[in-house]
Amino acid sequence: MIAIGEASRQSGVGIETIRYYEREGIVPKPERAPNNRRLYSAHDVGRLRFLRKCRDLGFPLADAKTFLDLSEGGGEDCQTVKDMAELHIFKVRDKISELRRLEAALIELTTNCDSGNVSCPMLSRLQTAQDHP
Repeated sequence: MIAIGEASRQSGVGIETIRYYEREGIVPKPERAPNNRRLYSAHDVGRLRFLRKCRDLGFPLADAKTFLDLSEGGGEDCQTVKDMAELHIFKVRDKISELRRLEAALIELTTNCDSGNVSCPMLSRLQTAQDHP
């Protein structure tokens, strides 16, 4: 059994995030030592590592919790996982498209910028630009 700092180091999940996961019921509360310090098992660290990997892939916390529950429930549901992952792929592609539009807008704004100008065309454009969806 290890303390929260070591669980954090081994899992790559911050201490405050671990505490948040416990408060929100995403992971079970760990055992406590006689001095009331949290004690984590290798299984607890594995859960945290699993959640970190899901979050690294950009899955929302609710999805990561569902994946964790499915992985620990003994009744893995591959179709559910696949459906959730495909929806996530759709959202990632949508975000990529949004970022490409943002990149194009920034390129357009910076195209007219020359170093040494007293008046900055980009700032002027931002001051007069109307909102576009």
